[in-house]
Amino acid sequence: MTNREPESKLTSSSAKTLEHLRSLSHVLDNAIPIPGTSYRIGIDPILGLIPAAGDYVGAALSGYIVLQAARVGVPRATLSRMVFNIILETLVGTVPVLGDLFDAGWKANAKNLALLEVHAASPQERRRADWWFMGLLLGGLLLVVIGITVVGVTILRLLLANISG
Repeated sequence: MTNREPESKLTSSSAKTLEHLRSLSHVLDNAIPIPGTSYRIGIDPILGLIPAAGDYVGAALSGYIVLQAARVGVPRATLSRMVFNIILETLVGTVPVLGDLFDAGWKANAKNLALLEVHAASPQERRRADWWFMGLLLGGLLLVVIGITVVGVTILRLLLANISG
């Protein structure tokens, strides 16, 4: 009896998808070294500095990772956790400056990639999430992002109304 590593249950197509998602996650969360430290950030917190559009682009790229994870066969519970990571990052990320610092530290995409890799390395088969469930999850994410926008615009309108008298 030999002591072998468990074989990944990923197909060659899924393995390519995983490699692509590793690259995307790295760019979003860890591509840029902070000079004089061992810490790295990605473009996700930088995108967050762009008013309104940056949060949408960041959430869309993060949602793409979740969508691809569903294609690979990640189970519902893991996909739910991945969307929770994105929602938390998006909600806290709306707070000016502090939200962007949180975004740089939380690294939802790196966390989600780690969840995906645990699934890929697991030798046991799990029940895949269906596309209705994925639609509900991503629809919920979209509603959160729209809700954040509505609240932000409302606050901005109130502030401008109070300033202009």
